[in-house]
Amino acid sequence: MNYRTLMLGVAAAALLGSAARAEPTLKLGHVGDPGSLYEATANHFAECVAATGKAKVETYGSSQLGTDEEMLQKLKLGQIAFSIPSSVMSSVAPTFGVFEMPYLIKSRDHMRKVRDDMRSTFVDAADAKGYQILGFWENGFRNVTNNVRPINVPADLEGIKLRTPKGEWRVKMFQSYGANPTPMSFSEVFTALKTGVIDGQENPLAQIYSGKFQEVQKYLSMTGHVYSPAYLVTSARQWKGWDDEVKTAVQDCATKASDFAYKTSAQMDDDLVGKIKEAGVTVNDADKDAFIKASKPIYEQFGKEVDGGQKLIDDIQALSSGT
Repeated sequence: MNYRTLMLGVAAAALLGSAARAEPTLKLGHVGDPGSLYEATANHFAECVAATGKAKVETYGSSQLGTDEEMLQKLKLGQIAFSIPSSVMSSVAPTFGVFEMPYLIKSRDHMRKVRDDMRSTFVDAADAKGYQILGFWENGFRNVTNNVRPINVPADLEGIKLRTPKGEWRVKMFQSYGANPTPMSFSEVFTALKTGVIDGQENPLAQIYSGKFQEVQKYLSMTGHVYSPAYLVTSARQWKGWDDEVKTAVQDCATKASDFAYKTSAQMDDDLVGKIKEAGVTVNDADKDAFIKASKPIYEQFGKEVDGGQKLIDDIQALSSGT
């Protein structure tokens, strides 16, 4: 082999090595509409990863890549790299059902403590089901909208057909309040409200406004009944297959996006009540003490039926002091 042939071979090998190390393109899907907190946080994460030069994240909102349930399956199949599930995680592992307990999370500072002190509890629960949690993001504090009446106390929910996510504890909670909960994918909610298939729904303000529910709802009741975390999730199998440099970039940006989500959501909550009122929706503050009192049975049921459920509740409540 002459010198020229040898050098051509070396150059070809270098090019192949460079191609093998080319930054991967990773798809992220979520159910948030334009203007939603999901969109803002996903885009912030994608920009952070791009700045590292280690990977490229493409974001797809508005359920373009499927419902939350469908995207969790696509993660397992390697068809997408990330999704941002929230309440649906209680259907993946019972541990996540603790976040369905009403008024458990008192504030975002409280959630930060839960994120930091109890991270392994939820990471391990997801890992046992084949998922890797990379970031604790936010969906937010949930409130009720409907077309029947303002909701001041639990009894006002009697008979109201209310869309909920597909998590058993949210359904049980609203059943205990007297509502008629109807699990449904987020992408179906606007049409169901507009056509009267359901009377109302419950979501954080950012989801309510970006979903344009103010266009088809008469009443917004500030119940703040549940705080829903959101999670940046991939499959455990995909995570193990990525280069260490990609893992480091993704994990670092996922962590940074957590505080971004909390700050942005708080600002959205401040801004959106007025915008929803301007759309003609009647807004009222619910009697949260009445809801807290009515919620005792669901706590007792969760503590008895979920393995380690009472300890989960106790541990999270213990972190609320000083927040």
